[in-house]
Amino acid sequence: MNEYVQKLMAEVKAKNPSEPEFHQAVYEVAESLALVLERHPEYRSWKILERIIEPERVLMFRVPWMDDNGEVQVNRGFRIEMNSAIGPYKGGLRFHPSVNLGILKFLAFEQVFKNSLTTLPMGGGKGGSDFDPKGKSDNEVMRFCQSFMSELFRHIGPDTDVPAGDIGVGAREIGFLFGQYKKLRNEFTGVLTGKGLNWGGSLIRPEATGYGAVYFAAEMLTTRGETLEGKTCLVSGSGNVSQYTVEKLLDLGAKVVTLSDSAGYIYDEAGITREKLDYVMNLKNVRRGRIKEYADKYKTAVYTPVDPTQDYNPLWNHKAHCAFPSATQNEINGKDAQNLVNNGVYVVSEGANMPTTIEGVNVFLENRILYGPGKAANAGGVAVSGLEMSQNSMRIPWSREEVDNRLHNIMKSIHKTCVEVAERFGTPGNYVNGANIGGFLKVADAMLDHGLV
Repeated sequence: MNEYVQKLMAEVKAKNPSEPEFHQAVYEVAESLALVLERHPEYRSWKILERIIEPERVLMFRVPWMDDNGEVQVNRGFRIEMNSAIGPYKGGLRFHPSVNLGILKFLAFEQVFKNSLTTLPMGGGKGGSDFDPKGKSDNEVMRFCQSFMSELFRHIGPDTDVPAGDIGVGAREIGFLFGQYKKLRNEFTGVLTGKGLNWGGSLIRPEATGYGAVYFAAEMLTTRGETLEGKTCLVSGSGNVSQYTVEKLLDLGAKVVTLSDSAGYIYDEAGITREKLDYVMNLKNVRRGRIKEYADKYKTAVYTPVDPTQDYNPLWNHKAHCAFPSATQNEINGKDAQNLVNNGVYVVSEGANMPTTIEGVNVFLENRILYGPGKAANAGGVAVSGLEMSQNSMRIPWSREEVDNRLHNIMKSIHKTCVEVAERFGTPGNYVNGANIGGFLKVADAMLDHGLV
């Protein structure tokens, strides 16, 4: 099987040059699936993995818009429709300067397995633009979103492709996107998730990714007879996922000591209380300020700016029990992972997509810590997006308690799948194999049923 994986990766790199994140995502999955392909030669003969790696459709388009100074700006828009074997394409839109084809293909590839794990009927997709909403006025963001949707609308629909938010795409952006879609199509359908509660959104959707990552960590701890109560936790990022990760950790009696943004991080030894979290939510969601201001307000906190010359992230070099990387891809390298282990961290639940490099993942696996990879641990967001789609289809809103209970049960189910599949394929306790194989099997069997399409 090693020979098969090596040959596969050589082909992936040759076909998809200059896309290191996509190569990384494929390699991690292919390594796990070597265990499956030995037992199920039909998956190899029907080239199931090769077909999952190749997107069903890639859309790339220009997005012209006018800024507040009357200057014409041009960005690039994308939608990767990766796999629709088990349902309509489902996955977020990311607006960030780092967005390119390779990053979106890696995210769409991960999304296929993540959505499969939720048990809901959703395929995998991802999209976005290299547009940066930071520092833009509401009117500039609106004009960009309207231009972006003026092309995207012809490729999406409630039974075809249902985008959601991601980095840089929150409630404001979803509102502008939905408004333009509704105007162009002259229909009110559940085509986007993460909508406002007044017009088709679901309770718990903003909280879902963060809550889900915490629920997954709690499930992992139950395998050792422990809970999150009293645990010290490191959280990266300070956006939507990070904020609600902190909120749920506080609900369950844990102590959170870090948050970050692209400029640096804060370490608050006294712990981030609910009052401090409210300040962060206002800072980031309303004022759109920088995390440095937290340290200016709360003297128990120390702010450390990003130092690009360092080969590690000091945020991951503090004494703690649990870590929740919730910022972006590859924020934990091999050295960071070793620092976490050395500082007593034995639970890692990924709120971001692929935040750990392959070297870092290997450190976690070698030390046999409780490591929940993103496609399992952060599936709560897309799970509640799926629940929002169900509510839109029935035109019935569910209560906060019902959605939260459904989310909690889905995360328990994902955890159970990871544990059982890892054991079945001879790697007990390996959540990476459990998530990759568990997500793959459902999609692979559906593709076999559908024939060569």
